[in-house]
Amino acid sequence: MKYLSEFLEYLKVVKKHSDNTIINYQVDILEFNDFMKGKILGISKEDVNNYLNYMYEMNASKSTISRKLSSLRTFYNYLISNDIVSTNYFSLVKNPRKDKSLPRYVNDSDIDKMFMIPDTRKPIGQRNLVIIRMLYATGVRVSELVNIKIKDINISERTIRILGKGSKERIVIFGINTSRELKKYLDDGRRKLDVRNSEYLFLNKDGNRLSDRYVRKIIDDIIVKASISMHVSPHMLRHTFATEMLNNGADLVSVKDLLGHESLNTTSIYTHVSDEMIRKVYDKAHPRAHSE
Repeated sequence: MKYLSEFLEYLKVVKKHSDNTIINYQVDILEFNDFMKGKILGISKEDVNNYLNYMYEMNASKSTISRKLSSLRTFYNYLISNDIVSTNYFSLVKNPRKDKSLPRYVNDSDIDKMFMIPDTRKPIGQRNLVIIRMLYATGVRVSELVNIKIKDINISERTIRILGKGSKERIVIFGINTSRELKKYLDDGRRKLDVRNSEYLFLNKDGNRLSDRYVRKIIDDIIVKASISMHVSPHMLRHTFATEMLNNGADLVSVKDLLGHESLNTTSIYTHVSDEMIRKVYDKAHPRAHSE
């Protein structure tokens, strides 16, 4: 397919997409091409609806359907921009609604195990402990964490100024234990790591700012050493922060502001986690919970 090869080259050269992303586009478009028996330039709205029905009949997941629709929508937008077709019927089709799943969180015993792993006699250990504590204590995103600068921190007030999504600032708060470990890192470990006079809080052994990916690797290594069976991501620690705040009496608006959410609807999913926990406690504790 001439236009497909040109489109894939466009994704690579102009859009700078990864090889894996380009392969996904190619697979999705070729599958539609097979469905249309090679006639993908003169399609109709009915063809698109038929393909959508076909994917449902094949029991494709909602996420798979959404990805394929997105791939084809982008492809036909490209064809329009190059005057190859005049209408993108895929732009008239909405992606299926995703099933909302409850956010997973880390229990107290596993959190304690994680805190025990970093060797705080060493600069890297001090740093890693502060990273875990900071994610757990403040609920910041990992992208926000790695961009914390020394000037953003107020030790005496136990607050940090965070630059969040859309360059919106907010203030997050951390506790006494996190404050103690942070002071130790600033006074000792970070001084030894800061060979480049960096403005950032978290540094690697070369004195450069940590990347998001490296923070995830740090947590992965800690999980292995702590013999924790579940996969724990930085975002799970954010979920854990929100869940524990609500379980211990924080109001939804305060948690929303601390997380940097735009809407209460985004934060409200954590109330479902709390409700689910309450139900489990009830079922376990009430003597007639299963016989009423």
